[in-house]
Amino acid sequence: MDIRIDDLRGPEIAELLQEHLRDMHRVSPPESIHALDLKSLRQPEITFWTIWDTGTLAGCGALKELDPQHAEIKSMRTASSHRRKGVAKQLLQHLLDVAKQRGYTRVSLETGSMDFFLPARALYASFGFETCPPFADYSKDPHSVFMTKEL
Repeated sequence: MDIRIDDLRGPEIAELLQEHLRDMHRVSPPESIHALDLKSLRQPEITFWTIWDTGTLAGCGALKELDPQHAEIKSMRTASSHRRKGVAKQLLQHLLDVAKQRGYTRVSLETGSMDFFLPARALYASFGFETCPPFADYSKDPHSVFMTKEL
């Protein structure tokens, strides 16, 4: 699989992010949805990657710099056609490797507390992420789980 920085202009990524947002609206109350749309992902503090499997978009993920030592993982998503094929593991490892290269000492994330998000929480825990209090601009929310990992 090929992981590359993406400019968020292709139709494949627009479709995958729309699917992601539809799922978030299906399982989360509106005030608890922290997924970003295309415009919000095109910020200078966010680097966005896509992962491709022989020309087919398999997933995506981003790093948002919160400060020079702390980054947030955003928009992790595996295409439905590639679930349970190791895409998320490969992408998460890539994001953590880049975070270390950039000198971050901590990486955090927000995910849902509902059963829908159980596979994501299990993946993050398997990489050493632990639950933590809300960080950055987040506030306590029963529909959110906050996780962090020291690098």
